[in-house]
Amino acid sequence: MGIFKKVDKILAAFGNIKALERTHVDTYTENRIRTIKGDKIAQSKEGELWIHFQSLAGHDFLNATLLSNVNLSTHKGGKLVFSTSEDLLELPSDNTTIESDHSNVSNCFITELSFVVSKKEINFIKQKRANSVYFQFKKKQLLFTII
Repeated sequence: MGIFKKVDKILAAFGNIKALERTHVDTYTENRIRTIKGDKIAQSKEGELWIHFQSLAGHDFLNATLLSNVNLSTHKGGKLVFSTSEDLLELPSDNTTIESDHSNVSNCFITELSFVVSKKEINFIKQKRANSVYFQFKKKQLLFTII
C-alpha cells in the first residue's frame, strides 16, 4: 500500500470528505457495469455502446447504455445517429436530462439512454446496415464503430 493510500485512509477515518471519496469502493455502479442488458453493438477508444429493445404500452423503445471515459451531463437531451454511406438515422433521446454515473473501480462512466423507435427503425438497427454510430449532445459527439 502506497503512502498516499495510507494517508487517505487516516484522513477518511477523521471524516475528510475528499479522502472518503477517494477511498470509497463503488460496488453499486460497478455491478451495473457488469450486468448491462442487451448486446454490445459498437465500440471505440471512447467506450462501448450496448442496446436492447423494449415494448411498453404499444410503443417501442431502444434502451442504450454507454460505457465511456466521458461524463455525459446535459439538460437538453441528445441524439443517437446511425450512419451509412448514403443515409442517416437520427434518434432523439426520450429524456432531456442525461447524467452519467462514475465508477471509481473501473474508472469509467455509465450512461443509460432511451429512444422511441418505429418498427422500420428497429429493423434498420437489427440488420446492422450502419457503419458507425455516434451520440451527439451539446456540441460534442462520441463516435463508435459498429461491430
